[in-house]
Parts: sequence; C-alpha cells; structure tokens
Amino acid sequence: MRNIVIIGASGHGAVVLDCIRKEGNYNVVGFVDSFVKKGRSYCGLKILGNEFDLPYLMEAFNLYGGIIAIGDNWTRKNMVHKVSKIVPDFKFISTIHPDASIGLSVSVGKGSVIMPGAIINANCEIGDFCILNTNSSLDHDGRIENFSSLAPRVCAGGNLFLGTFSAICLGANVIENITIAKHSVVGAGSLVINDVDSYVVAYGSPAKKIRRRNAGDPYLSRNTDSSVVPFIAHNF
Repeated sequence: MRNIVIIGASGHGAVVLDCIRKEGNYNVVGFVDSFVKKGRSYCGLKILGNEFDLPYLMEAFNLYGGIIAIGDNWTRKNMVHKVSKIVPDFKFISTIHPDASIGLSVSVGKGSVIMPGAIINANCEIGDFCILNTNSSLDHDGRIENFSSLAPRVCAGGNLFLGTFSAICLGANVIENITIAKHSVVGAGSLVINDVDSYVVAYGSPAKKIRRRNAGDPYLSRNTDSSVVPFIAHNF
C-alpha cells in the first residue's frame, strides 16, 4: 500500500483521514501542517512538519504523494500551488468514502474529496481539488469546476454548473438547470431558483445577490452594513 501524507491537521483533515482509511487504498503516515507544532499528535498520527519539509519527507517515508485537507477553496488552491513548487512531481490523490453513492459515468478529478453519504448521480463531472461534503447531493449531469465545494446537506438538482472557487453552503437547495458562476458563495439554507453571477454572495429564499465579493474572501466575512443580515457560511 502506498504511503501518503495529509496536508492540513484540522477537523476537515480528520474527516479526510477517515475517508482514506475506510477506502483502503493508501497508508497515511502522518500530517503536514504550517500551524501545528512538529511532533504533536493528531488523530493518532504525528505532525511530520510543514510543507517545506516535504522534500525530506518524500524520501524518509517513501511517499507516493498526498492530499490537501483545507476546506476553504482559495486557501486550498494556494497550498496546491505551493506544494507543486516545492515538490514538482508530488501526486495529489482523491478519496471517496465507501458510504458515498457514485452514479454511472461520473468522473472525479485529482485532489478531490467525496465525504460519507454524498450522492453523485449519473454523468456528473467533478473537477480537481473539489469537496462534496457529508450528505450533499448532486443530481444528474452536474458539473463542478476545480476548487469548488458543496457543504453538508446541499441538495442540487440536475444540470448544475458550479464555477471555479465557488461554494454552496450548509443545507442550501438548488433547483435544476442552474449556473453558479466562479468565485461566488451561496449562503447556508438558501433556495436557489435563478442563476448566480460571478464574484457575488447570494442567500435567502429565494436566493438573491447581497453584495460583491473578491477572489479569496473568507466565507465567514461579514457585511459592514448593519441593515443586511450576514449570511452563515459552512465551516469545514
């Protein structure tokens, strides 16, 4: 069994570890994290160092590669680019929990995580470095672009297009034939019945554009206008 590391020792990292162990394709030798002290334990595994230690770790543990366990789409992208510069031939693996349901002719890109209870129906395309979180549902012919995510219990109808770096937050529902363009966030509990433009925050029932956002803005940022109720984003 090939040895790998998980980059990111957080709650999300713990769930990724669970997915990998239950899938049974790789042996996780430890975590890599910039913010947790080397040598500490997390989920019974050691923190082996940070991303700059990877060249040494690749040799010391005969690593095949690993997976980025960072929930925020933009931060995950930054780490992917950093790791790729430090170890150009690093292999990013994907993991699909055995309790997920994967339909006919579904493709899943590298570095993506499919959590327990997720449903991906026929003819869907999941890009690179995506997250479909616990009990999320993507109906037929959906397309999830690179570095995008569905939070727990998101329910999306058929023919969804979710653009790069966009996120649909906890428990939101999306009707069929909807496009949510790049770098946008749909707030928790929303009902999406119309397309969502790029670089916006939208929420409500029905979901409406609340404000613009910039690439890389945290999901939990708050609108400074006190007349607008801030959306509640998912927390990985």
